[in-house]
Amino acid sequence: MAVGRDALRRCVGVPPAEFAERVWGREPLLSPGVSDFADLLTLADVDELLSRRGLRTPFIRMARNGSVVGSGQFTGGGGVGAEIGDQVHDERVARLFAEGSTIVLQGLHRLWPPLIDFAGALSADLGHPAQVNAYITPPSSQGFSAHYDVHDVFVLQVAGRKHWLVHEPVHRDPLRSQPWDRHADAVARRARETPAIEATLNPGDALYLPRGYLHSARALGEVSAHLTVGVHVLTRYAVAETLLALAGENADLRASLPLGVDAASPDQLDVDGVVDALVKAVREVDPRDVARLLRERVWSGARPAPLAPLAQAAAATTADVGTAVVVRPGLRHRMSVGDERVWLEIPGDRLDLPASTAPALAALLDGRRVIGDLPGLPAADQVVLVRRLLREGVVVVAE
Repeated sequence: MAVGRDALRRCVGVPPAEFAERVWGREPLLSPGVSDFADLLTLADVDELLSRRGLRTPFIRMARNGSVVGSGQFTGGGGVGAEIGDQVHDERVARLFAEGSTIVLQGLHRLWPPLIDFAGALSADLGHPAQVNAYITPPSSQGFSAHYDVHDVFVLQVAGRKHWLVHEPVHRDPLRSQPWDRHADAVARRARETPAIEATLNPGDALYLPRGYLHSARALGEVSAHLTVGVHVLTRYAVAETLLALAGENADLRASLPLGVDAASPDQLDVDGVVDALVKAVREVDPRDVARLLRERVWSGARPAPLAPLAQAAAATTADVGTAVVVRPGLRHRMSVGDERVWLEIPGDRLDLPASTAPALAALLDGRRVIGDLPGLPAADQVVLVRRLLREGVVVVAE
């Protein structure tokens, strides 16, 4: 987790170390009055998003009494010069909301600047990618019935009050391929039992739910808005999937089954032989290859902080001695050094540089640095290195 873990501290009412040891992935945590979330989203911000930001599906959906409202009821053509057919129509949203429908703003970690920054910081704190949705519910209304999510959740109440019911899982630690509707009958039965948590969240309150915990919520006598931060956790099963993918290099596992095999007959599938070959192949996998594949999976799910393309392109041609730069916030990276080359792995790419750049590159990755003060390289070579890193989006000009 990142040093300080300030984003995580806003979501939990216990020290981050205690949260990691006792709570994470194990049990819900209710944290009253943990933070003021007004800097992240307000009801006025919601109105701006719905009326002036040109939202389209799937960045918005609506629900009422446990059912999703068809998007055709609140979207339509964008008007002259906008040849699209799924732009939000604010007057339709207003009518449906007044009739009791909940508004769900999805993917706000890609749309709304405060939440872009917050989601990036929280992802760094947790080591797992995070997304942010907002749920705005009319007074005394419920958007969704009891269900569970296949990702961990932080609920942050930003406006109004919402009454929550949380029940023990019917399917603990579900994978993404195991949604709640596979267990709909068990979910419905469990939802009728005494809840593990029954609480009303007020602005500034937070609730953490590990994946699998059933939950439902109802707004009380006023408009209620909360943020749901979904954490797409990396699991032991993901490691197993990666091992299996790498085991595909084993020739015994790639061999065809006999001609005329009956796939319905267990005796003809050589299950025992395949298990033996699989165990052998998995034991031969290099853990570094597992880490490489999983690293790409995690890194691709957590976008770094936005950069200004025009300003970045200009900086890549004008940066010179005296220019201060810093690693792009939220950028995942890993540096490795060989005898003659140094490699910098970033999401979707692997930069290959001369080994002589290693000291300067390490310094650049460590914090704010000024061209001309980097170790191990003449000033002219420092300029070349930094301009390359600016072109690749690894560093940005420091403010």
